[in-house]
Amino acid sequence: MADEIAETSQTVAAGQLRAIIERIERLEEEKKTISDDIKEVYGEAKGTGFDVAAIRQLIRLRKKDQAERQEEEAILDLYKAALGMV
Repeated sequence: MADEIAETSQTVAAGQLRAIIERIERLEEEKKTISDDIKEVYGEAKGTGFDVAAIRQLIRLRKKDQAERQEEEAILDLYKAALGMV
């Protein structure tokens, strides 16, 4: 009886593990598809004449709140001044 319970427990654990791994695999495939889509959009932007590096920088900046952006810009301005770049 105890062997049957242990075997059932192992079967359930193996099933759960398989389900988790399969979910991760599906998500990884979705991530790859999305990544490919993003690359395609950057390609379209470049083909239209936009500067892709500038677009990437804008996307990074838009992820931050205004206070964080202002702080970074102030530090950058300070460093530029210290190096005689302004």
